[in-house]
Amino acid sequence: MRRGTLLIAAVLLLSACGKGEAMPPDVVTTDTGQVKGEQRDGHLRFQGVPYARAARWEPPVRAASWSGVRDASQPGSPCPQVGSSYSETKSTNEDCLFANVTTPSVHGRKPVLVWVHGDGAIGAGHYFDAERLARQGDVVVVTFNYRMGVFGGFGLPGLAHSGEFGLLDQRAALEWVQRNISGFGGDPGNVTLFGVSFGATTVGAHLIGREPLFHKAIMHSSFTLVDVPKEAWFPGLEALPSLAWRPVPEIQAIGSQISSELGCADVECLRQLPVEKLLDHPQIMNIFQPVGYDGALLPRPPAESLEAGEFADVPILAGATRDEHNSFVGLFRPDPMSAEDYSRLLREAFPDRAVEIEREYPLSAFASPKQAWARVLTDRMWARSTFQQNTLYAKKASVYAFEFADPNAFTDPSVPPELHGANHSSDIDYLFPDSGFAKDRGLSDHMIKAWTDFARGGSPGWPRFSEGQYVQSLAPGAIGPVDYAAEHRLGFWN
Repeated sequence: MRRGTLLIAAVLLLSACGKGEAMPPDVVTTDTGQVKGEQRDGHLRFQGVPYARAARWEPPVRAASWSGVRDASQPGSPCPQVGSSYSETKSTNEDCLFANVTTPSVHGRKPVLVWVHGDGAIGAGHYFDAERLARQGDVVVVTFNYRMGVFGGFGLPGLAHSGEFGLLDQRAALEWVQRNISGFGGDPGNVTLFGVSFGATTVGAHLIGREPLFHKAIMHSSFTLVDVPKEAWFPGLEALPSLAWRPVPEIQAIGSQISSELGCADVECLRQLPVEKLLDHPQIMNIFQPVGYDGALLPRPPAESLEAGEFADVPILAGATRDEHNSFVGLFRPDPMSAEDYSRLLREAFPDRAVEIEREYPLSAFASPKQAWARVLTDRMWARSTFQQNTLYAKKASVYAFEFADPNAFTDPSVPPELHGANHSSDIDYLFPDSGFAKDRGLSDHMIKAWTDFARGGSPGWPRFSEGQYVQSLAPGAIGPVDYAAEHRLGFWN
């Protein structure tokens, strides 16, 4: 921070409080103005704090300054999105780059956890109530919004930062944390970046990209190395070489096609279109969900960067859930599945190994064909890639691996009972338990302590992955080592 900015901040502080008066505990001075949060039971919460601003398909810049004290008791608008089976939230507001801070106290220098929400097409930072995480762990928690879908991942030939706008927003949030978090009682020298699903995948991107603005990383169900066999996600979906990444030229080609369909010949025309017109285009949020590489931030495919050891050497806590793909099968394949359907899906997804896979995963070992299909995809797509990811990271960094395995974790009620269990992202309810979905308070308390111990000192309290490929199972009454490779038949898949 420059000396002039420090002097202005000091003048604001004195004029607001008067000579000799202390700043109220719920008022914090940031580099763009003062914010007033709310005092709650054992903590303070600040919501809707602007961390940056951005025109459509432009890199973010520092938020505009304001005079007086800004009310930070309510969340800011989510970034543009359509409703879905996961969330009814709809938004058309592009003024959406807001942060939320939950802190036990504005005094001291506590570890900071910065949360990146998942999905990549829907969501917002304020959906995650960090009260218990901050209070029990004695840490400062930051959540934030970032541009998603067509607004975060769009590209056109000649458009700078094609496919990278969402990542740039995330980096802007980390820059805001570095400049301002000490005013909220956080330590800018001890920041942990953590996320789930798409959010975890972007944590991996920040490990690979520019010099990181954080000191530890946590990844829940990252799909950094996930490829998608045919029929594995939606009925009729062709195989995808990567769920997470796409070359920038390919993103730009898709952007050109979409532009033509929307009646525009250039980006300036597209920038003038109403948000609603963009959101009305079929699948436009999901089409641009993959992050671009061969661009300014990610110079080559992230898998190649991991193989080459080109990532930040910071402590990493990473894992997945035991039943990752169950809920996807339940939600996206609602029709009955017969034994013949199961055999057909195996032939389409794995034409060279279908017979062998059916012997390894016989229907007689499962409650239903859907359960068998979900187990095949959990092991092949999620467990295999998570294990590979941790193996590569462990060649350079201190890696701690986990598997969330509560069989009674919350599952969408529309999912058949035989597919309930430790589904994709169900572990997040145990770190943000104020949602009311965490089924086991003891497991939640254990995870909050382990995660915040890791944020504080770099270890969650169990051996590193490099020590015999150690993976910690997290299940009620069964917290301890698990033979992850045997449980998910990784010898068969590798």
